[in-house]
Amino acid sequence: MTKNKSNSYLPVILVTGCSSGIGLCLAQLLLPKINYRVVVTARKASLDKIFEAGLKETDRFLIRELDVSSRSQRSRVVREIQDLWGGVDILVNNAGFAYRSVMEEMDNSSEASQMITNYLGPMSLIRLVLPYMRKCGRGKIISVSSVSGMLAMPTMGSYSASKHALQGASEALWYELKPFGIDVSLVQPGFINSRSFQNVRYSKKSHIALTEDGPYSEYYKNMQPFVAKLMAKSRVDSKDVAKTILKVIQTQSPRFIVPATPDAVLFYYIRKILPRRWFQPLLFYLLPRARSWAKKHSTARPQSFWQKLKRWM
Repeated sequence: MTKNKSNSYLPVILVTGCSSGIGLCLAQLLLPKINYRVVVTARKASLDKIFEAGLKETDRFLIRELDVSSRSQRSRVVREIQDLWGGVDILVNNAGFAYRSVMEEMDNSSEASQMITNYLGPMSLIRLVLPYMRKCGRGKIISVSSVSGMLAMPTMGSYSASKHALQGASEALWYELKPFGIDVSLVQPGFINSRSFQNVRYSKKSHIALTEDGPYSEYYKNMQPFVAKLMAKSRVDSKDVAKTILKVIQTQSPRFIVPATPDAVLFYYIRKILPRRWFQPLLFYLLPRARSWAKKHSTARPQSFWQKLKRWM
């Protein structure tokens, strides 16, 4: 009898943010996997992209509307899954977006939108699915983070803050859920070969700074092509990251931190080896034309190399 139950177990997977990129690739990988029951989701405005990609519903593969920032939609999707299949066994928090803005030019509305989608929404989904997982004594919480979850970059501060928050909460969850048999993993992509950099949002002030000569204008004008160039050179694409997530889904007792690109591995070890007081100046000098940023607008006193070196030591 026990053997039959084990053989008939079809884990239920809920994936957010499946209209493009990593989420869409993961949905395509999961569609033919008959040993899973799957619910892939996207916001209403993007839902058609899933169908346009050739994905169709079956008795074990559902496509549903879900804006992770909406409390009612989160509850509705989880309740439908509970009524249909009992509950969610594996949650993949993939939905998210990024603002390109220096911190001074972010506004409260943009900041709240960033945190709700990238942190508060995923955490609320986790709370909804945990009671069922605890009852079953098994489950997986997989969140797609970023290298930005362990280091911050200029013009991406709020995005980094949301990923740092997700990483911190997930680490606490790892300890809290381990006694219940529930695994928690963070998949960390770095630069991937995609056009996702074109989908970043701008706060009102940062959008103005793109066309005017403001104190931060050079930051945007240099960082955007720099990121685009690194992404174009990457040999890892969205499908590769989706395969990494699928491997985590299929792995018994997966690791907590799962780097998904070579640069994510590199930065992981660099941060472990280099003290912060050395790492940050090094990264600053590697950024495009960073030493000339804001020169026309800065009143800071110039420092010699030896003065700077003394500060770092």
